[in-house]
Amino acid sequence: MTPDNRIAVCPGSYDPITNGHLDVISRASMMFDHVIVAVVNHPVRKGETLFTAEERVSFVERATSGLENVSVGTFSNLVVEFARDNGARAIVKGLRAISDFEYEFEMNQLNRRQAPDIESVYLMASPKYSFLRSSGVKELATFGGNIEDLVPDEVAVQLQERLGR
Repeated sequence: MTPDNRIAVCPGSYDPITNGHLDVISRASMMFDHVIVAVVNHPVRKGETLFTAEERVSFVERATSGLENVSVGTFSNLVVEFARDNGARAIVKGLRAISDFEYEFEMNQLNRRQAPDIESVYLMASPKYSFLRSSGVKELATFGGNIEDLVPDEVAVQLQERLGR
């Protein structure tokens, strides 16, 4: 793929994918010709994942199956390298709160040093998802909370099976 295509990467651990992630991915799919949801194999910042990379990819693939210009891949290198290897010119991330902005601002500066030709694009979380985090969903599932409107149905079932008490 040439970098002339309007290709974007939406990176994350997606452990698990939430409806907030899906909101950002679907909005990005309307802005770019192709969106690659990049599932990190082994997140450095978040430590061990509940679901394997293969399980997370499977959840994302099924949840985005209605979006024709979205594909899913895994990566174990710098996100800018993954983007470049896939012909992407943009990295798309969602922002929920000031804390997200601070972290993403730092990552943007580091990514820009590595790949000044790859732009970072930030989409503000839709109000109904502005509080939604994968870790919060996992905590709710652990204690039997209702998570069905926060994640895809398949993910809710898997979380309740693995984490429910």
